[in-house]
Amino acid sequence: MNAFRLRSGAPVARLGQGVWQMGEQRSRHVSELNALRAGLDLGLTLIDTAEMYGDGGSEELVAEAIAGRREQVYVVSKVLPSNASRRGTIAACERSLKRLETDYLDLYLLHWQGTIPLMETLEAFTKLRERGSIRHFGVSNFDAADLAAVRALDGGSDLATNQVLYNLEQRGIEWDVLPWCREHDMPVMAYSPLGSDSMRMRTHPVLRKIAARLGATPARVALAWILRQPDVVVIPKAAREEHVRDNHAALTLSLDAADLAELERSFPAPRSPTPLAMI
Repeated sequence: MNAFRLRSGAPVARLGQGVWQMGEQRSRHVSELNALRAGLDLGLTLIDTAEMYGDGGSEELVAEAIAGRREQVYVVSKVLPSNASRRGTIAACERSLKRLETDYLDLYLLHWQGTIPLMETLEAFTKLRERGSIRHFGVSNFDAADLAAVRALDGGSDLATNQVLYNLEQRGIEWDVLPWCREHDMPVMAYSPLGSDSMRMRTHPVLRKIAARLGATPARVALAWILRQPDVVVIPKAAREEHVRDNHAALTLSLDAADLAELERSFPAPRSPTPLAMI
């Protein structure tokens, strides 16, 4: 399954590139830029950013990475809840478009729910879509109750996705959020798929054991575990080219029943509802 498509209709791979904490330091600029470009060359053509990341610096980094190949890239950005009023959302989008040096976003998300009524944000999203500034819109960090509430509003049925924290260590969405999204044919975007502390995931003994058996890396195993689900889009951050290439290799890594059972024992699924995890 290819959850999203470019304006041309071409499918976008379910493994993309996240840029949280990128575009913040000039000393890392060249490495980060090369990593993004390498990912695009490998077909990781979905890039996820936000106005909050580096106070716009990540969007500017993305603009440089996609220069000359905009039509080949699926660009996702997000509006802060404090900016998500009718006028504020439109103004925020215009600023993001300027930083990204493009005239449209493929997908625009509300970063998380704030105090501004969701109806205002939806009205702004709809207006932006009508004028061609965005192609689709969605939400991020919404639990099942939040999703049901927004879907009941005018325009709410047009939500394209819900972007949430999801990885082996954080599986709470499997209890209610993921089933809700599947019931409504809504793909999920998994951010931080290697956890909030990727080094802990990369050094976990069970992941290392499985990785050694498969001739892979622990990170690749963790990504392959999520990618086996056809309705989940995965957006790991990789600020170095070698990490991008390792992430890409997860697309062809197969986990058998024994591997999955071992991971299930070490990272068990939720047995009851849990508050939505966020970072």
